[in-house]
Amino acid sequence: MSHMDFAHPYFGAFVMFLLTFVAFTATTMLARFVSRKLSSLSHEKLKCTIYECGPEVTKQPNKISTQFYMLALLFILFDVEIIFMFPWAVNFQVLGWFGFVAMIFFLLLLTIGFVYEWRKGALEWHSIK
Repeated sequence: MSHMDFAHPYFGAFVMFLLTFVAFTATTMLARFVSRKLSSLSHEKLKCTIYECGPEVTKQPNKISTQFYMLALLFILFDVEIIFMFPWAVNFQVLGWFGFVAMIFFLLLLTIGFVYEWRKGALEWHSIK
């Protein structure tokens, strides 16, 4: 017979994890059961209509260029990369040569990606005609 050590420092955390898992599972299953019992499964015409106020939506051509979204994604990408560089700059002396080489490699990959996007024309703004 195995010996359970209730005095282990992480035993309380383990019990809390188990209780949380059981409570989450029970709550999810109860909510699913109740929602299925209370929902109406009829497919009425009124139920399938548009519920926003105003006229019915008609299909309109997209007037926003996808180039805007591409430029925004590139901005976010390069912005996140700059955020990764900030802790390196703050702890430069602590990281030593390993940190320096790692950041040079990171900057090299960043530069390769930037040149690739530049040559592909992703940074050019094309007007809508």
